[in-house]
Amino acid sequence: MHKKLRKTSVPLRGEIFVDPDKSISHRAVIFSALAKGEGIIKNFLLAADTLSSCNCIEQLGVHVEREGSLVKVSGNGLYGLKEPLTVLQCGNSGTTMRLLTGVLASQPFFSVLSGDNSLNRRPMRRVLAPLGAMGAEIRGRDNGNYPPLAVKGGKLKGINYQLPVASAQVKTAILLASLDADSETVIIEPEKSRDHTERMLSVMGADLEVADLQVILRPGKELIAQEFVVPGDISSAAFFIVAASIIAGSELLIRDVGINSTRTGIIKVLQSMGGKIKLENRREIAGEMIADILVSSSDLKGIEIRGDIIPQLIDELPVLAVAMAVAEGESIVRDAAELRVKETDRIAAVCLELSKMGVEITELEDGFIVKGNPGCLRGGRVGSWGDHRIAMSLAIAGIAAEGETDIANAETVDISFPNFWKVLSGLTESDL
Repeated sequence: MHKKLRKTSVPLRGEIFVDPDKSISHRAVIFSALAKGEGIIKNFLLAADTLSSCNCIEQLGVHVEREGSLVKVSGNGLYGLKEPLTVLQCGNSGTTMRLLTGVLASQPFFSVLSGDNSLNRRPMRRVLAPLGAMGAEIRGRDNGNYPPLAVKGGKLKGINYQLPVASAQVKTAILLASLDADSETVIIEPEKSRDHTERMLSVMGADLEVADLQVILRPGKELIAQEFVVPGDISSAAFFIVAASIIAGSELLIRDVGINSTRTGIIKVLQSMGGKIKLENRREIAGEMIADILVSSSDLKGIEIRGDIIPQLIDELPVLAVAMAVAEGESIVRDAAELRVKETDRIAAVCLELSKMGVEITELEDGFIVKGNPGCLRGGRVGSWGDHRIAMSLAIAGIAAEGETDIANAETVDISFPNFWKVLSGLTESDL
């Protein structure tokens, strides 16, 4: 599917809601499947990735009932899962595959995880290495680096593990595998990654302790089903935060967005660039901080970002590159090599596609350099690379660019934000 966009003739004004948080939705359904009792998930994200998690959980013998965005999961405890009859299909969802690998490593049966062509090219050794150290038997292509993954579950041992790269998915896989290990597990992160897992497992009764960059899980505690309310996804809100920042005359209120401190890097960086962003109506719901985000257009300045801020905005870097393109001066992104092992090589994708739109951008091994120019964006024929975040980033560039922008494979937004085109169309008063 192609989407054709032109520069918006109106500023972005009013109030919007973005789709529910993908990370929390994944975790809520998977964790609830391991708990005793009925887990209730309100405002669950109904997108391709999260539905892959639901489908896999059902294949593992857990009853999942969906009524619109309300999901009920009938958990039978940590060992209430059953050996699947067929391969567990994770679609395009790396979160589904990595988290379930952690779950299945300790289960007393055999299972196989596979995905689409994109997912089966994504590296998994970073998950298999710590699970292997715990005693898990997992096989995959290229000595376990690529799916499909064959998992022969069994009793595991606790480990002390230093994560080489901050990764919430790897951290979560280890924690899930540790729930019934023979001793405690200690995980040390190089930088703080998103902590939804720690918050949710603690609420569910896990014996879990967090001390700065160290997470300790002591096994033996039964998880108790909870009611989770999923906030709006800040990674989805990021596209409209950037759009309202760069389109003159805009003033946009984005309601009910999760502002977990490990996820707000996009706000911190844009504010450092001169962005006018305010958090209003802060409150806590189901263990997560939520706020309404008020964004006004502003004149942005270039910035250099690296180090411990990167894990806080790894998913937002593609659209942040659009903001950097129209900022005054040079922007530099370093220490972001993780972008190369996402749904696609996002460093290569961002650099190639934005260059087609007139942006002076240089690819680095672990990031990119952008020569900002407020008037640089020009429409062109670009492609999503089958990556939802690349597609949405190019759409934001498209409504700020002179001329027409044609985005190929634009349907990929359904992976994480099915309502994206509807929300964008309403704000720009255009038929998308």
